[in-house]
Amino acid sequence: MQSSPDSTLDDLRGRLGPEAVTAQPAADGMPTYWVARDRLPDVLRYFKHETAPPFAMLFDLTAIDERSRRHRAGRPPTDFTVVYHLLSLERGDFVRLKVALRGERPSLPSATALWPAADWYEREVWDMFGIVFDGHPNLRRILMPRHWRGHPLRKEHPARATEMGPSTPAFAPPELTPEAEEEELKFHPEEWGLAARGDGVETMFLNLGPQHPGTHGVLRLVVQLDGETIIDVVPEIGYHHRGAEKMGERQSWHTYIPYTDRVDYLAGVLNNLAYLESLEKLCGVEVPPRGRMARVMLCELFRIASHLVWYGTFAQDVGALSPVFFMFNDRERILDIIEAVTGARMHPGWLRIGGLADDLPRGWDGLVRDFLAYMPARLDEYDRLVMRNLIFRKRTQGVGTCTAAEAVEWGVTGPNLRACGLAWDLRKRRPYGGYEQFEFEIPTADRGDCYDRGTVRVAEIRQSLRIIRQCLDGMPPGPYKADHPLAVPPRKERTMHDIETLITHFLAVGWGPVVPPGEALVPIESSKGQYGYYLVSDGGTMSYRTRIRSPSFAHMQVLPRLARGAMIPDLLAILGSIDFVLADVDR
Repeated sequence: MQSSPDSTLDDLRGRLGPEAVTAQPAADGMPTYWVARDRLPDVLRYFKHETAPPFAMLFDLTAIDERSRRHRAGRPPTDFTVVYHLLSLERGDFVRLKVALRGERPSLPSATALWPAADWYEREVWDMFGIVFDGHPNLRRILMPRHWRGHPLRKEHPARATEMGPSTPAFAPPELTPEAEEEELKFHPEEWGLAARGDGVETMFLNLGPQHPGTHGVLRLVVQLDGETIIDVVPEIGYHHRGAEKMGERQSWHTYIPYTDRVDYLAGVLNNLAYLESLEKLCGVEVPPRGRMARVMLCELFRIASHLVWYGTFAQDVGALSPVFFMFNDRERILDIIEAVTGARMHPGWLRIGGLADDLPRGWDGLVRDFLAYMPARLDEYDRLVMRNLIFRKRTQGVGTCTAAEAVEWGVTGPNLRACGLAWDLRKRRPYGGYEQFEFEIPTADRGDCYDRGTVRVAEIRQSLRIIRQCLDGMPPGPYKADHPLAVPPRKERTMHDIETLITHFLAVGWGPVVPPGEALVPIESSKGQYGYYLVSDGGTMSYRTRIRSPSFAHMQVLPRLARGAMIPDLLAILGSIDFVLADVDR
């Protein structure tokens, strides 16, 4: 039986005292609590172990620099706020915990003893904000180079490279001599948490990267080996970091939409949808039925396109060369449809606040109908070519296994979670964007190995085709965009008759919408897992804080757990089965 937010608050106050936890309303309706710093470990332990059903997954952990905030009503005095988003799979619900911190160098207890996934999240918060987590085993930079000055997501840190120079000496990057740069790149095992074995066996360290081939972006892996057996592997990320969250805090709400396409650059409008679902909650905008269904159709087309890239490159990673050419040809068919509808291909940026940039063009249904008739037979052929191939099975079955309990501990979501046997999909458990009106199944497997992660994605392609068929047959008439002042400027015929409406039109077009103060996170089921934009508005034309919760960041962190005990050739199979892109990891 699920407890209500009020009963949870009463229970916490009864256990920890009335000052330990305070409730706060949120625009997204998510239960939100301010937690006293010294009671944080107790509250985290309560939600993970002492409430039923538990909030077993650390979905996200981030921070907010509050020092420039104008609207402070409803929150305690704070310079920095650390925000935890916890997920209960049994409840199908999230909870948000916030801790207020004061001072230039604040600290709070680490959560790594409760969730192993907290390791990278806390390192990122320290890297970006300078917040110390007491008890963290290896608190060092994760996205920025070691020599970087300052913490980039603090409000005083410049947002552009042109702002980092003589005028801001505290943030000017140091000029490293070749010798100093070489020294910085030297590998010291103890700094990476790689210790010598205690049994006297000598191990070898293999440096893979930083390079692109086989890693879907620039990645470095340091592998500790006993012969050809992997003892441990440590990923080094950050080579692809472009400051996507910082960009979100200097672009208007509207002009940031195209930037979202470039995070998971294979998922197209799925990125737009994740951002806009949260933004529309803040704005109180309701998308009309035609806009919702067209969004779903485009998202499922991009889900198939992303899975086809994974399918072909995964087969290539384990030695099959032909499938990638066949599957990229099929992806081209999808991109042709996307181009015909939106005018662009991989990065259409076609979704808008309240709907779409334009209506579906004449002839869209014929293109989609032809694709639906074409694709099932191709999937049957790929089953014979790849999934039933004996060599492919030998390379992937029993490799990189993960249990459902381990997946939850590490924050694994999407197909990688469902491959462990958990039929958990946000489109079913917490429907968003109109998905509640569609009939489809949630594919699962039970072994959680490389092969099962592939099985689930292949089955998902077929379910996406099923959803697209329902969109084709049931696309409603009517407007494609909400008639809302935060979504569209005033109608042209009105602007010609009174100056106030004309001024409103100029402001809406020039500055963009002014979004009410508040915060919202609406997670969605993207192609690689659960994806979400945690947006904080200060009542202005730009986001005060844009946090991107990307599935690939969590999935890259679990790589060492999957690879230990495997052989060197298995490492590429495990990487391919996870399905990640480094832009999604690094943002």
